[in-house]
Amino acid sequence: MAESDWDTVTVLRKKGPTAAQAKSKQAILAAQRRGEDVETSKKWAAGQNKQHSITKNTAKLDRETEELHHDRVTLEVGKVIQQGRQSKGLTQKDLATKINEKPQVIADYESGRAIPNNQVLGKIERAIGLKLRGKDVGKPIEKGPRAK
Repeated sequence: MAESDWDTVTVLRKKGPTAAQAKSKQAILAAQRRGEDVETSKKWAAGQNKQHSITKNTAKLDRETEELHHDRVTLEVGKVIQQGRQSKGLTQKDLATKINEKPQVIADYESGRAIPNNQVLGKIERAIGLKLRGKDVGKPIEKGPRAK
């Protein structure tokens, strides 16, 4: 033990390049120059939070075309909702609270941006007392016995 020299360092093995160094453009070119087999593959959406690939067909469906679009509430129905609500002295927020919906839902229906939902339309009809569906839009709802 007295013969050991504390100033000399013995390297048993040399570490290879780290993963980041091995993937660098310089490392790939150097390996190709040395004649080594290099396999490169591009990972699509690597390191991103994309779980499903979006194909061209999906992008086409996303863009609203004449054939593939949701029907919206007509402006006529929106005006009937607005007039009925105002005749009862209700604000959009009051009407929304009365039918257990968000005020934005009422705003969307009145502006014609909403996709019609029969459940919501039925609640609005009962709250303002005017028909919003069918051919008698804007007429008062007849209060008759309901069939069971």
